[in-house]
Amino acid sequence: MRVLSVNRLKVDPVEPERSSMEVAAEAIRRGGLVGIPTDTLYGIAADPFNADAVGRVFAVKGRSQGQPLPLIAADTAQVEALVGPLSDAARLLAAEFWPGPVTLLCPAPPGLVERVTAGTGHVGVRVPAHAVARALCACAGSALTATSANRSGEPASALPDVVAEAIGGGLDVLLDCGPTSGGAPSTVVNVLDMRLVRAGAVPWEKIVACLRRK
Repeated sequence: MRVLSVNRLKVDPVEPERSSMEVAAEAIRRGGLVGIPTDTLYGIAADPFNADAVGRVFAVKGRSQGQPLPLIAADTAQVEALVGPLSDAARLLAAEFWPGPVTLLCPAPPGLVERVTAGTGHVGVRVPAHAVARALCACAGSALTATSANRSGEPASALPDVVAEAIGGGLDVLLDCGPTSGGAPSTVVNVLDMRLVRAGAVPWEKIVACLRRK
């Protein structure tokens, strides 16, 4: 497989090296794109408050304008600081399922690039169960995009070599932690009415059972 040139940094998936996180975070702050592992597949991290960076994500993926970009964050505190306060029910879900594959669809905060929400006024955010993804959000001081690292219409991948081949030329940095676990996408819940938006890794029955305990 021919791998295109990209600043590819090998990173420990459990205890990511601070120096590598700083390199990637600096790229984010400059409006760059970083390929990152998540608890499912590899994604593209960018600053969702930077219009040029968001535009690059769409260009690299060949993504249509009507598709929103999901976000990830370091922890619940970062979500509330940057996206906004969570309702009691949303905090309950966060406490139960984060870090993990549950995305909460929340009202978009001021300053978020409109293309991130696809004009809906809402944005999906979660705290992923991958130390590298969380560490990059913490180091960059921001929630980040986490759309899959592939060209639109092509399969997403758990393999860094495939990411480098497919879109490596559009990335500033690729954080290589080896293969990710793959699996189902996150379950998406609208926190305004606690409605299932997309079925995923966490069964809806578990979401409902959690909410009933409040």
